[in-house]
Amino acid sequence: MKISYNWLLDFLPADYHRSPEELSEILTDTGLEVEGVSEVHSVPGGLAGIVIGEVLTCEKHQNADKLKCTTVNLGGETVPIVCGAPNVAAGQKVLVATVGSTVYPTDGEPFEIKKAKIRGEVSQGMICAEDELSLGQSHDGIMVLPEDAPVGEKAATYFEVSSDYQIEIGLTPNRTDAMGHLGVARDIVAALNCREGKQLQLIQPKPENQLSKGNCPVEVLVEDSERCPRYAGAVVENLSVKESPKWLQNRLKTIGLKPINNVVDVTNYICHGLGHPMHAFDLAQVSDNKVVVKTCNEGTPFTTLDEVERKLDARDLMICNAQDPMCIAGVFGGKDSGVSNQTQAIFLESAYFNPVSIRKTAKRHTLNTDASFRYERGIDPNATIDVLQYAVSLLAEVAGGKISGGYADVVSQLERSFVVDFSPKRFFQLAGITLAEEKMESILADLDIAIKEKTAETWKLEVPGYRADVTRHADICEEILRIYGFNQVPIPEKIALTPGKKTYPSLHQFREMLSGLLSARGLSEGLSNGLTRSSFADSSEEIAKQSISLLNPLSSDLGILRSHTVFSAVETVLHNSKFSQSKLALYEFAKNYIKHGNGYGESEELCITLAGKATEESWISGWEDTQWHHLKNLVHLVLERCGLDSGVKTKPAKVFWADYAMEIQVKKKPVVTWGKVHQKWLRDNEVKQPVYYAHFNLQALFEAFGTRKKVIQELPKFPGSRRDLSLLLDKQVTYDALEKEAKKAASALLEDISLFDVYEGKNLPEGKKSYALSFYFRDPKRTLTDKEVDASMDKISNRLCTTFEATLR
Repeated sequence: MKISYNWLLDFLPADYHRSPEELSEILTDTGLEVEGVSEVHSVPGGLAGIVIGEVLTCEKHQNADKLKCTTVNLGGETVPIVCGAPNVAAGQKVLVATVGSTVYPTDGEPFEIKKAKIRGEVSQGMICAEDELSLGQSHDGIMVLPEDAPVGEKAATYFEVSSDYQIEIGLTPNRTDAMGHLGVARDIVAALNCREGKQLQLIQPKPENQLSKGNCPVEVLVEDSERCPRYAGAVVENLSVKESPKWLQNRLKTIGLKPINNVVDVTNYICHGLGHPMHAFDLAQVSDNKVVVKTCNEGTPFTTLDEVERKLDARDLMICNAQDPMCIAGVFGGKDSGVSNQTQAIFLESAYFNPVSIRKTAKRHTLNTDASFRYERGIDPNATIDVLQYAVSLLAEVAGGKISGGYADVVSQLERSFVVDFSPKRFFQLAGITLAEEKMESILADLDIAIKEKTAETWKLEVPGYRADVTRHADICEEILRIYGFNQVPIPEKIALTPGKKTYPSLHQFREMLSGLLSARGLSEGLSNGLTRSSFADSSEEIAKQSISLLNPLSSDLGILRSHTVFSAVETVLHNSKFSQSKLALYEFAKNYIKHGNGYGESEELCITLAGKATEESWISGWEDTQWHHLKNLVHLVLERCGLDSGVKTKPAKVFWADYAMEIQVKKKPVVTWGKVHQKWLRDNEVKQPVYYAHFNLQALFEAFGTRKKVIQELPKFPGSRRDLSLLLDKQVTYDALEKEAKKAASALLEDISLFDVYEGKNLPEGKKSYALSFYFRDPKRTLTDKEVDASMDKISNRLCTTFEATLR
């Protein structure tokens, strides 16, 4: 949110002088973090280096038909300037950009003025048109000033250019009180009174004349009081719609708003100054002098101020006249009911709308306006009439407006304040400090939090309605601490810890353990969006049934909730490949969202994605492509860390996303599935390299963690021996079947079996595949001989070839 420094000072005492940097430090300490401070001028660049000059001579350029050579008096110095404007003439008072100055045109990028030679003639400056200095839009010729313009005077002085500072605040959603300059100033006053012992008073804007209720020329009917608990308005006549005074324009320009006219500018001034949005309707468009707050029929067409026709939802709250809708309540005005140069009278709206209703309407129509930003977070329901009266007073000042009759105010049941119990003793325990009661009372008073009842143990506090985030004891503690200053709380010299007796970690600690394990193996942690492409829902019939579509997606790329983490894995590989990332090794803790029956569910998974190169190229070795065994090793690494590396069964799995996949179950619950992603599916999604992917059921893995006892054994004293075997066999033969038969044929010397390569494709007969297996042999009491290992391998090889009609490769 953007704040004007000068505007902020309007709400602070007149004798208060602090630099923008000092104010920024105070605001950051109170929780309104300042993200940047920049100087802003009412005219871009502040007209620095621009002076008033007088053209002494003007002659035709000898080498160019459209150029003229002039001499210009700058008040003590006369310089030659080549000018191409058709209207330049001797005797004129003009604006000159001197050498070294920077010109900020209305359209285009700023540029520096340099001494130059144009077609053989020296030019030391530039005589400017109004659009070249952002003083207007005209480029028909140079800007000619009145004859009494003082030669040599700075243009910034002549045009009364004002300077301000824009303070950028990173406003968090809970700070509804700081959505205007008044709320920000309130924090500054409270902090200074607390920390520096001052007794400053916040300057509250007050109207010159108080309005009376009733006798409003426009009848207000609220048909939907749930969506609109309060609606007020007044008629202002005899308006002169024109350009706003400079002070008002400068306030709006500083915070990045473009001035429109004096009436609209006043509503924007109230919105950003006091944090309360308002809307002005041309009274001529309020048919039958009646304003009706209601919802309209589904699909009703409505054209907004941006000239876009929108179809209304039956839940959208609308501000209507006797026949037609005029405005989407709290979000955006209508094209036909806004203020124009022909407007002579307005109906000025000041209301409080249900925040949830406004937020949903804004999201449905993908509209994010200054009004919806404030309404959907919750404004002050008690300030509705105060800001209305202040706006009427401002309109009388800048537009000559005069109220007709009184104001209308329709109020239903509305929570104007909250009651919270506060315990000073409990505060001291939470904060770790002791504050005097007078100090806490002063802080609460500066924040408009009133003490209704007070005992030695408990204070009963009344919190104003605009602080919807302050509803608990802890919230009150935070309010006191942020004004007192978190930096003022001393850091304890000792920290006392009581060791816990918990045997197993929490789910969070379990995640951290696995995260550290995989990070140590060179994998990077990823974080993907829970929304994904609508096209993924067509991956299989099962996925189509489970997919949850968004009612109002921002795009087809974010059309459904992710029902399987493999979708995010494919998108991540595609995104990285576009940036020439040749090596991808990621893990992620992600959730799936599925539809089952009439309900919905979600599950969390640990996913591992490998693609591209497995190792980087170096002088000692070349690139190595990612293979099946790289993923398998990581899967077993996780299982081993969880104590599930022995006694588990590996079996083939049929999944929609894989060419071939394996699965491990614990207590008949699938814990992990891993495999190679379908090549055709990858091509359809523009992914060119193979992708290996695994997903763990995190909850099942967590529940199984620690259930198996770790057996501690001494390290083997004698070396083992490895033999590899490559088999060509039918596609339907599974690794699980091979492993069972090999163990039957092997002796007790066989320690382990693993599958390290699977190949299907070119140079293999139809219906065949290649499996490469490793066999590890060891005797705990002696060193094995090659003859013993070879004999055992022969038995295994013969049995596998006979049982599965396999051939050795």
